[in-house]
Amino acid sequence: MSTTMRIGMDIGGTKVEAIALDDSGAIAGHTRTATVPGADGIIETAESIVAELARQTHRDPHDFASIGIGIPGQIDRAQGLVRHAVNVGIESLPLASLLQERVGVPVTVDNDVTAAAIGAAHLMGLTGSVAYLNLGTGLAAGFVLDGRPLRGEHDTAGEIGHFAVDPLGRLCLCGQLGCLETVASGSALKRFWAGAGEHPGRTLIPAIAAGDADAQQAFDNLVRGTATCVQLLGLTLDPGTIVIGGGLRLLGDPLFGAITHQLDVWADRSPFIAQLQLSARVQRLDDDSPAAAAGAALAAIR
Repeated sequence: MSTTMRIGMDIGGTKVEAIALDDSGAIAGHTRTATVPGADGIIETAESIVAELARQTHRDPHDFASIGIGIPGQIDRAQGLVRHAVNVGIESLPLASLLQERVGVPVTVDNDVTAAAIGAAHLMGLTGSVAYLNLGTGLAAGFVLDGRPLRGEHDTAGEIGHFAVDPLGRLCLCGQLGCLETVASGSALKRFWAGAGEHPGRTLIPAIAAGDADAQQAFDNLVRGTATCVQLLGLTLDPGTIVIGGGLRLLGDPLFGAITHQLDVWADRSPFIAQLQLSARVQRLDDDSPAAAAGAALAAIR
């Protein structure tokens, strides 16, 4: 084929989103399907997605230059292994080698939030240093420095959800007390707000509007925890841009207005914090952005 095409997949707990990127970085194909948990389900879904994107881009599946996959869990990028990805039913899976055997295309595997950071920087046209804060079922960050991802010595850079500083001191599933993930995540809403239901991101704002005091407290905790994460990122990496993504970003203006207000309140109390201008660095990922899938495609060559 005359145009190089790469596939990127974002495998999550409920859905798999995938795109085909051409050699200019433009999206040439897009598909989304429900996640089928377990090793067999993940492999078979990924194989069917390759076939669908081949159909959309009018090529044979083996004509793609590479396939990049972003997935939660502990990632061994060099070996293409995924471990402890409980949300997709995987304990240990050599995902890269198994999929490559089936489709005949080189496959790489990356952490899903790192992939989202790469994709957000690409799709939003961001340069310099970028931090991506994922407010989803869990809480984590990804980093891109001058176009290159920062993964860390053990591929665990950005696991700030398990930074134990929250004064509520709630027990985290990791075993620590007071992890930021126990206040600023979808799982925190489900565990600690009685009215959360299966989709707390959809019910939180309406519950507050109806006068639910517990919902308001859950929202306030979410805002404080997220603002703490922004401050933590600002004081450690000092990124030029902090992009907030993940499912809870769909809370929209009420959440983002409250986060920037909290950052400004802290800035008013401290000249040192004020000079960081943190609220001005925060941007929101578009609601329909396929950032993680785009980043997974690009991560294959970075």
